[in-house]
Amino acid sequence: MKIVAAIIKPFKLEEVRDALLGIGIVGITITEVKGYGRQKGHTEIYRGAEYLVSLVPKIKMEIVVADDIVDSVIDVICRTAKTGHIGDGKIFVHNIDRAVRIRTSEEDLDAL
Repeated sequence: MKIVAAIIKPFKLEEVRDALLGIGIVGITITEVKGYGRQKGHTEIYRGAEYLVSLVPKIKMEIVVADDIVDSVIDVICRTAKTGHIGDGKIFVHNIDRAVRIRTSEEDLDAL
C-alpha cells in the first residue's frame, strides 16, 4: 500500500476529487495548508498598501491506495490539477506498512 499526498491549488479541489471518484477512489483526506515553493509567495494590496503574502493557501490531499493503482492516481491528479503556472503543486508517495479500520479491526487493503 502507498499513501499519495498531493499539494494542489484550492480551486482545483472539486475537479481533482471528481476525477478520483471517476476511477474508483472513495477515501480521501483533505487538509487546508499554507506554504510556498518556487513562487515565494505573492504581493497583495490591502487598503492601498502593498504587502507580501509569503505563505500561499494550498490543499493537501492524502489517498491510501493499493500499489497497483498508484500510477493511475498520480496521472489523474496531474491531469486535473495542472494549470501550467508556477505553484501547481507536488505529489509525494510514501509506503504504508499497515492500515487498520478501527470499527471492524479489518487490516491493510480490507481496511481501505
